[in-house]
Amino acid sequence: MLSLSYFLYSVLLAAAMLVSLPYWLYQIVRHGKYGTGLAERIGRVPARLFATDTNFQDTHRRVIWVHAVSVGEVLAVSGLIHEMRQRFPQRRVVITTTTDTGQNLAHKRFGGEDVFYFPMDFAFAIRPYLRTLQPELVVLAETEFWPNFLRLAHGSGARIAVVNARISDRSWPRYRRFRWALRRMLAHVDLFLAQTSEDGARLESIGADPTRIHVTGNLKFDMIRSIPPAIIESLRQSLVSESAGPVLVCGSTVEGEESVLLKAFENVRVEHPHAAMILAPRHPERFDEVAILLQQMSIPFVRRSFWKGEPLAGGVLLVDSIGELAALYALADVAFVGGSLVPRGGHNIIEPAQHGVAIVVGNHTENFRDIVSLFQSRDAVRIVGLAELPLTLMQLLANDAERRALGRRAHETMQSQAGATSRTLEALQTLLAEDSNRHPVSAQAAHTD
Repeated sequence: MLSLSYFLYSVLLAAAMLVSLPYWLYQIVRHGKYGTGLAERIGRVPARLFATDTNFQDTHRRVIWVHAVSVGEVLAVSGLIHEMRQRFPQRRVVITTTTDTGQNLAHKRFGGEDVFYFPMDFAFAIRPYLRTLQPELVVLAETEFWPNFLRLAHGSGARIAVVNARISDRSWPRYRRFRWALRRMLAHVDLFLAQTSEDGARLESIGADPTRIHVTGNLKFDMIRSIPPAIIESLRQSLVSESAGPVLVCGSTVEGEESVLLKAFENVRVEHPHAAMILAPRHPERFDEVAILLQQMSIPFVRRSFWKGEPLAGGVLLVDSIGELAALYALADVAFVGGSLVPRGGHNIIEPAQHGVAIVVGNHTENFRDIVSLFQSRDAVRIVGLAELPLTLMQLLANDAERRALGRRAHETMQSQAGATSRTLEALQTLLAEDSNRHPVSAQAAHTD
């Protein structure tokens, strides 16, 4: 009966992909998305995985497989992966992502030979990786529940842990409706390390074994700052030399936000003619769209990819690159974090908090409810509606003491929550220790149905 359930799931997944094929083809042709790494996604193990270990079976080097969906998850687990490599030098840590942006960042952070695309949730795509890697431990970031992958990874003998686990307000009702199916799937997971006690309770409510749930905190509070790209210092020097400022950094913006932010920037320029905005849309396929909007509004701008030191005072730097936003927040007098003025759930406010920058968000922050609530309780963030945004920006820019105090409280709040990485690592080490006396799993185990 259980095998039939997974067979029906696979059939339905295949049917859904077939029906949605025109959409995927459009995204590949129009935006260049999803086509990259297609061979890896359907089960072709890339040759670069063998760059350092020519034969996993002969070297007996055990593997830890970490999956982080996109940029946010990659950033969250960066510190954990660094510590894993330090503490478990006899093991190889490999990393998968689903999105192209996540893949690019993972290559930069962890080295290309250890990074590849996560396979589609079909047995034919998953099994080649399990046969080749024979992972001792699979670590899934946040809430990546793929039925076939969990079943086959568990059947191969790997221990499975979900780290930084969370259940969003939007997902929770849907998960509860399918608790009867989730309970069987979640039984394959050996350890759930939740961000908060509320996330732990929600995991239990959808069928996770309460004895396997532990609260270890949010890994994003421990995010490691990467070495700033060279352009950061170049921009800093340019802004200083032309006496540009104040500087607004608007990051991870989505459709419906840029027009509001640019109108607010026009108001700011009335009081501060040399003000500059650094605008970073969330999705690369929207870079051209935002450039057209800037042209239509007659706001001077230059794209980051073409910037050669041109003056930015009174204008906008349109960030059409990936992986630089976290460092760009260091240039801000005020940072706005997008996906929050419109109902998209918001994005991570920890990156500007790392730099002690005054943070402003909209009132749609459901995806980061706990973080935003914590910062709000400590007066470390400003939450505004569409109508309030321009006035709030003007007030902060007019009051240096208030703005700097807001940024200082944000940095202190972030520091007060540190430690999730060490707690997560200890829990994973305990899980590995429990497994240390087990016999090596044969490659044939990866064929388990």
